[in-house]
Order: sequence, then C-alpha cells, then structure tokens
Amino acid sequence: MEATAPVITKADTMLRIDGVHKWLGDNHVLKGVDIEVRTGEIVCILGPSGSGKSTLLRCINHLDPVDGGTIEIAGERVGYETRSGHLYEQRERQVAKARQQIGMVFQHFNLFGHMTALENVTYGPAKILGRPRKQVLATARELLAKVGMADRAEAYPSQLSGGQQQRVAIARALAMEPRLMMFDEPTSALDPELVGEVLATMRQVAEEGMTMVVVTHEIGFAREVADRVVFMDQGRVLEDGPAREVLDDPRHERTATFLRRVR
Repeated sequence: MEATAPVITKADTMLRIDGVHKWLGDNHVLKGVDIEVRTGEIVCILGPSGSGKSTLLRCINHLDPVDGGTIEIAGERVGYETRSGHLYEQRERQVAKARQQIGMVFQHFNLFGHMTALENVTYGPAKILGRPRKQVLATARELLAKVGMADRAEAYPSQLSGGQQQRVAIARALAMEPRLMMFDEPTSALDPELVGEVLATMRQVAEEGMTMVVVTHEIGFAREVADRVVFMDQGRVLEDGPAREVLDDPRHERTATFLRRVR
C-alpha cells in the first residue's frame, strides 16, 4: 500500500522533499522519498534502524549530498543550483549559509568540550552571524534559562549529565534563530531517567511554534506533540498522516508490526 501524503500548498511549505534518492556505496539508502512539512508543523519520523531516517536528515542539511530528487527549505533548493541550464553543487559557503536556517540536534550532543555551556551557545551567533557580544550573551542566558540550564552556564560538558548536555545542545541550535529544527534520535544516548527532561524541553520548543522534524522511537512523544507521523522502512515512506491516525490505526502492516514491537 502506497503512502498518501496530505496536500500542502507551496506557500505553506517550510520543507519539501521530492523524490530523493541516496546511495552509500552499494547501499540504496533512500528510494524516492517524498515528504512536505508545513510552517509551524511538528513531524515525527518513525521506523526501524537502517530505514534511512538519519540519512534523510543529513541530506536535508546537505551533510550528505543527494543522488536524485530535490530538497527545498522555504522555497530555496538545498545544495544545488542551476546555471546556464546545468545543475551544479553549491560551494560550501553557500551551503553553510543555507544551513543557518536549520537547527540540528544530534544523538550525541556534539558540544565543544573545551567550552562552557554558555560559550557553546554563544559561539555560533558571535562567530558565524557576527552578532554583538552583549546581545549574544543576553540571548544565550535567556535560552539556557528556557531549557532549565541557567545555573549551569559556566559548566563544561564533562561536568554535565547527558540530559543536561542535550538541553544545552538544543539551546545552542535555537541561538542561531533557525526556521526549522531537526532532532536525530535526541534521547537515544541517554539513560532512561534523563529522557523526560529532554522531551519536556522539546515540547516547549514545539509549543512556541517552531517547525520541527524529529526522528525518534518515543511513541508517547509523537502521540502527544506531533501533528503528523511519517513511517519509513527500507528507504521508503510507507505511511504519512495525522499522528493519532498512524499510531492508532496504521494502514500498512509493516507499520503496525513496528509499533507493536516498540510499545
């Protein structure tokens, strides 16, 4: 059974993924993926390991160039441009500028170990965006307070728990004022008792209207927060629909089998 995605007008679209293919060596990881995300929408992507979820996020960021199809953020193609009728991959500087629209939170935090929490959050706005130091510091402290880390601003990553590091990583991503936030299994590396604090922070970000794409196995979070759920398997989208509809009454047997196993 083929997935039937909601009809979304171009004016409403923050992210458009159209017929994307990706090969990693001999492995055909993404096989014609189509997903569209409205501005302000929260979309959770579910699926077994190896289904292509994380690779898809890397393609959206152009960390992995696509081998076919197109990806657009707010109507602008990611990673490629047409000149004189020919398609060219953009220079790294152009790609880096496009990435500024996207906040990315990884599984393993990726904080700078030699910087404090505050310094991690201020680095991007100061060095990449060129914002004034006073403004950057004020915004960073506000964001650390928002994620419940105000009292740990001067701590180094090695002095923080995994959940605390992930909350700093979320603040760091938000500091770049992205139009789209992507989360790649943000709780998978955490001890079970730390998962809740990170999910609570993500809920807060969602409630403030941020467009979000979340790769996760947290079914409860998807049910509570997501507008839509996309289920992927073997590089394809098998289902794409309202969260509760997909989670409670999946149309595809593969989706139902997966949900029974992870619940």
